[in-house]
Amino acid sequence: MVSWGLKSVWGNKTATNQRVTKGLQFGWQNGDQLANWTGLFNVTDDPAVQSDSDSSSRYFEFYEGPLEYNSTRCLELRHEILEVKVLSMVKQSELFDRWRSLQMCKWAMNISEANQFKSTLSRCCNAPSFLFTTQKNTPLGTKLKYEVDTSGIYHINQEIFRMFPKDMPYYRSQFKKCAVVGNGGILKNSRCGREINSADFVFRCNLPPISEKYTMDVGVKTDVVTVNPSIITERFHKLEKWRRPFYRVLQVYENASVLLPAFYNTRNTDVSIRVKYVLDDFQSPQAVYYFHPQYLVNVSRYWLSLGVRAKRISTGLILVTAALELCEEVHLFGFWAFPMNPSGLYITHHYYDNVKPRPGFHAMPSEIFNFLHLHSRGILRVHTGTCSCC
Repeated sequence: MVSWGLKSVWGNKTATNQRVTKGLQFGWQNGDQLANWTGLFNVTDDPAVQSDSDSSSRYFEFYEGPLEYNSTRCLELRHEILEVKVLSMVKQSELFDRWRSLQMCKWAMNISEANQFKSTLSRCCNAPSFLFTTQKNTPLGTKLKYEVDTSGIYHINQEIFRMFPKDMPYYRSQFKKCAVVGNGGILKNSRCGREINSADFVFRCNLPPISEKYTMDVGVKTDVVTVNPSIITERFHKLEKWRRPFYRVLQVYENASVLLPAFYNTRNTDVSIRVKYVLDDFQSPQAVYYFHPQYLVNVSRYWLSLGVRAKRISTGLILVTAALELCEEVHLFGFWAFPMNPSGLYITHHYYDNVKPRPGFHAMPSEIFNFLHLHSRGILRVHTGTCSCC
């Protein structure tokens, strides 16, 4: 279990708090080293402390490597993120400053915090039982309610019932380390591909490109990839004509399972079911699964209670929520909802293009804000910089 003690790992002498330039607050302890910082540092104005030195200023050698998770300084930096209760409390640049400062700290899972959060998800959502529509949770003859077309009912007949797996193929905390890979421009030049590939299980969103051009940044390993039915409609003519181009796209992900929101609304159902027919026709070993609509409803309600107000939460947030139940440790890559990276440099919307989403549909900044909080609490890790794997 992670300790939340306030003593630094480098010393246990009395702390003298100092404020460093640019609004970054550190709890400095005699004997502490300053990671990622070098230069003149005014230790204190207290003459009693000054007497130990010929000067009121001291130089510190550059310390290569992050600060320990439970050092006083890192506790304070995490608190600076957590004290922002709503995104509107601070300017975007101030949030970036706080997040960038936190990067000097090692990340570690807080087992008690993580278990408590996962227990909450188990009660509200229960991915190990309801993430997919299965024969167990949706028996033959069920009148299945759609997620948003609440007046719509889909009668589960024998043909569709046979498409469902008998039960969920995954169980609680089955995987030790999972990567959920978003498509944000923050991934470009990240060199995170090897670290993503090293995960035990990898989720990807909406058929992202993972060709050789991108693999250094995004990796190739994929265990589950979602498909938005709008992609099938716009790029593949609802699979009513040539189906081989769609099949070839899916082969890029090798044996990854394909996950679709067939019961989000009535428009999604037929085109989602066609995906199963296509893969069967080409004798593909890839499994096809459909989100359970009640799971999606419950996940949306849960995040609404945490301030994510949107017409629809993103696929990425849904996958992160599921991963927190199916995996011991969850790492996020490519999740960033701002036009600039934490250093203030402009980035493209996706790592592969700069096409903006429909305005007002998702609440991406609010989702990312919640992820930063979960990172600061030790529940999951958000990667926004370059990776040095493995």
